[in-house]
Amino acid sequence: MLELIAQNLAPIMFAALIAFLLLGYPAAFSLSAVGLIFFVVGVELAPYSGGAINLSWPLLGTLPERIYGVMTNDTLLAIPFFAFMGLILERSGMAEDLLETVGQLFGSVRGGLAYAVIFVGAMLAATTGVVAASVISMGLISLPIMLRYGYDPRFATGTIAAAGTLAQIIPPSLVLIVLADQLGRSVGDMYTGALIPGLMLTGLYTLFAFVVSLVWKDAAPGLPPEAIHHRGSDGSRGYTSLIALTTVCGALAWFAMRDTQYTGADYVILTLTLATWLAIVGAAASWLIRRSTGRRLLSALAEQVVFVMVPPLLLIFLVLGTIFIGVATPTEGGAMGAVGAMLLALAKRLSENNKQRFSLDIVRSATRATAKLSAFVMFILIGARIFSLTFYGVNGHLWVEHLLVSLPGGEIGFLIFVNVLVFFLAFFLDFFELAFIIVPLLAPAAQALGIDLVWFGVILAVNMQTSFMHPPFGFALFYLRSVAPRSPYVDRVTGRTMPPITSAQIYWGAVPYLIIQLIMVGVLITFPGLVRHEKAPAPARVQQGMGAPHTPAGAFEKQGFSLPPYPPQIPGAPPPDRSGPGAPTLDMSVPPVIVKP
Repeated sequence: MLELIAQNLAPIMFAALIAFLLLGYPAAFSLSAVGLIFFVVGVELAPYSGGAINLSWPLLGTLPERIYGVMTNDTLLAIPFFAFMGLILERSGMAEDLLETVGQLFGSVRGGLAYAVIFVGAMLAATTGVVAASVISMGLISLPIMLRYGYDPRFATGTIAAAGTLAQIIPPSLVLIVLADQLGRSVGDMYTGALIPGLMLTGLYTLFAFVVSLVWKDAAPGLPPEAIHHRGSDGSRGYTSLIALTTVCGALAWFAMRDTQYTGADYVILTLTLATWLAIVGAAASWLIRRSTGRRLLSALAEQVVFVMVPPLLLIFLVLGTIFIGVATPTEGGAMGAVGAMLLALAKRLSENNKQRFSLDIVRSATRATAKLSAFVMFILIGARIFSLTFYGVNGHLWVEHLLVSLPGGEIGFLIFVNVLVFFLAFFLDFFELAFIIVPLLAPAAQALGIDLVWFGVILAVNMQTSFMHPPFGFALFYLRSVAPRSPYVDRVTGRTMPPITSAQIYWGAVPYLIIQLIMVGVLITFPGLVRHEKAPAPARVQQGMGAPHTPAGAFEKQGFSLPPYPPQIPGAPPPDRSGPGAPTLDMSVPPVIVKP
C-alpha cells in the first residue's frame, strides 16, 4: 500500500491542491500548505517509491533562495508600475471623460453608446491593465446612461462586463506579464503577439453590438437630439473637421515613417504616436486662434475629441512603442507610464482648476491599491515556488508531461484539451491562480510538442478572460453586480423611476460575449499567424552532476515557476526514454548548472 501511494504521490498531491481550493482557502496559503505537507510525506515515503521520489531534508534549505529569486525578478516589477499608471488615470476621471466624449462622437447612431463602451473599454485596458478598475468605472458611469436612453439591461450589462475584460489581452496587460514570466519568454514578445488578437476581439465585440442594433433595434437606440452637445454655431456636428484632421495627421505620419526600417507592430505604433502628436499640435493651434481671434480652425467636437482622447492614447503609444522597438524594457516602460499618468492628471487639474483631478489623496489611494495587488501576486508566486519544490521532487512534471503528450490528436488535440481544462478551471480560479498553478505544468508538454510558447500564451490569455465572464462565478459579473442598482431608483436627469438590475440579467447578458471569447480561442488555434512576434532564442539547458559548481542565486529561478521540466540530454547522445519503470528522474537534491547551447 505504501509503495502504491509513493509511486502515485504526484496525482494525489495535485488532487489535494484542487480540494483545498474548492474548500475556499486562499490560493497562496493552499499552495504553501500542500507543498510543505507533501514534502514531509514525500521524504518519509521516498524509500518505498522505487526512485520515483527525490526529496530529502537538505533540499528544504533551498526554499529561502527560491523565495529570494521571486523577490529579485525584474520582470514582475512591471506589474506595480502598470497598475499604478492605470489607477491614477482611472481615479483622475479619465474614464468619465472618455465615455462622455466617445458617446457624443457616435451621437444618434443606433448602438452608439455600446460602441463607446467597447472602445473606451479597449482604451482603459491599454492604460489600467486591471479588469476590476475598468468594469467598476464603466459600470458606475455608463450603465445609468445606457438605461436612461432605453438600452436593454442584458445587452448593457454584458457589453460593460465584456469591455472590461479586454484588460486581460490588450497590452500592457498584467496577465501577459505573468504569462511571459511563467513561460520563460520576453514580455515584449507577448505584447507584440497579443496586439492583433486583442484588436480582433474588440472588433468582434463591436460586430456583435452592430448586429444587435440591426436585429433588435429597441435594445440599442441612439441618443435623442437633446442629449447631443458640442455642436457648431450653425448647429452642425463638426464631423468634417474631425475627419479632415484625422486624414491629414495620418497622411503626414505615414509620409514621415515611410522610409524607416521599422515594420509590423513597431511601424504601426510609431506611426500612430506621430499622428497623435500632430493632432495635439493642430488642436492646440485651433485653441490659440480661437482665443486670440474668436474664429475656429477646428470644430468644437474635433477639439473635444483631441483634448480628451489623444493624451491617454499618446501615453499608451509611447509606453508600448518604447517597449516594442527595444528602447525600454517593460519595467522601464511601466515606470515611464506611471510618471506620465501623474503628469497627465496634473495637467488636467491645472487646465480645469479642479482638485478632484489630481491630489495627494488620489496618489495615496492608487499607491495603496497597487501595493495590495502586488502583494497578492507575490504571495501566490511564493506559494507556487514552495509547491513546485515538492511537486517536481515527486516527478509531478513528468507525470503531467506524459499525460498531456500522449493525448490523441498531437498538437491540436493537446491545445483543445488544455483550453477545455482551463475553461472549466476558470469557474473557480482567477487568472493569477491559473497562471501560477496550471501554466507551469502545461508549458513543458507544449514545448515537447514543438508549440511556440508565445502563441500558446496568447491563446491561454484569451481563454483566461472567460474566468471573468463565467455565470455565476465570473469576477467581472461580481464587480458589475456591486455597482448596478439593486432596487428601483429615480434617474437624476429624466426624473423617471428606473427598475433595478437583476443578477439574472447580468448573467444572460454575459453569455453572448463568453461565446465570442471561445470563438476567438478557436480562431487563434486555427490561424497561429495572427500571433506575430520575434522568435526567441533557444533556452539554456540544465545539466546535473555531483560536484558541479553551484548555480548563482536566482539563475534558474527567473525562468519561471519551476525547475527545468525534464532530465538533461548529453549533446550527441540519443534522447532518454521517458516511459516505463526505467524512466530517468530529476534529482532535485543536486544543484543545477546552466550550460549554454
